[in-house]
Amino acid sequence: MPKLKHLLGIRDLSAETIHMLYELADRFYEVLQQPTRKAPALTGSTVALLFFESSTRTKLSFELAAKRLGADVLNFSAAGSSLAKGETLLDTALNILAMGVDAFVIRHQGVGTAHFLAQRLPVPVINAGDGTHEHPTQALLDTYTLRRYFGYLQGLTLTIIGDLFHSRVALSHLHLAPKVGLHLRLCAPPSLVPPTWYNLGFPIYHNVDSAIRGADALLVLRMQKERQKQPPIASWEEYARHYQVRPEHLSPHQVLLHPGPINWGVELHPALIQAPNSRILDQVTHGVAIRMAVLYALLRG
Repeated sequence: MPKLKHLLGIRDLSAETIHMLYELADRFYEVLQQPTRKAPALTGSTVALLFFESSTRTKLSFELAAKRLGADVLNFSAAGSSLAKGETLLDTALNILAMGVDAFVIRHQGVGTAHFLAQRLPVPVINAGDGTHEHPTQALLDTYTLRRYFGYLQGLTLTIIGDLFHSRVALSHLHLAPKVGLHLRLCAPPSLVPPTWYNLGFPIYHNVDSAIRGADALLVLRMQKERQKQPPIASWEEYARHYQVRPEHLSPHQVLLHPGPINWGVELHPALIQAPNSRILDQVTHGVAIRMAVLYALLRG
């Protein structure tokens, strides 16, 4: 298997590489259960986090993953940087590289930004979300959570419900599902389904009950108000009336996932905060292990 050079999207990964990352994550998950919670495999390395969009889970888990592996972390903030003086993104990255950085993790509102940097930097670049394109580590940690819960992925049915049009998580899952044997269903109002997705072969529903029935797991997405140039629905109340996931929708065996942040009362009913079949916080825990696996695979092969 060729060495992984960058992680820019799920589309670029082979099934073999994906399973290798799951197996590495298993090893690091066990490390995280130990009292020290450290595996200093990246001691001497420095990872730069370039986040141009707000983030809690992704940014902090990448930072923690790097530190658990013994790496130093350089946090970049666009606010107050030389970008405000006219410096280009590439010049910023090259200057940070010159300080002795071994890998970049970038989140940016521009589609293809991580690819742009990967073509111009001699070190690994990890896409932590580029516009409405992809968010590969989120899809990996979602499926890793299912893998740990069920013990397998092949043949499971995952229903994704919510703002499909603006979701980079959903797009990464479209690429990931066939590679790991997941059966994928999609559910959203017609105005929130990219028209080309009707031709991809995945079943698309506009009714939550039908989309959920018989599924093994649900991945509920938030309404991404910050990306919606025009309101795609009449109101949030209207969306909640028809597409909110409520306790009565879930059967005891169905797993509930959400990539966060959650708009309680919109896509999820507040009564599900303590749902016994929720694995939402497990996703956060597993996100550290998956990101440790990605950093290790890129920097140590």
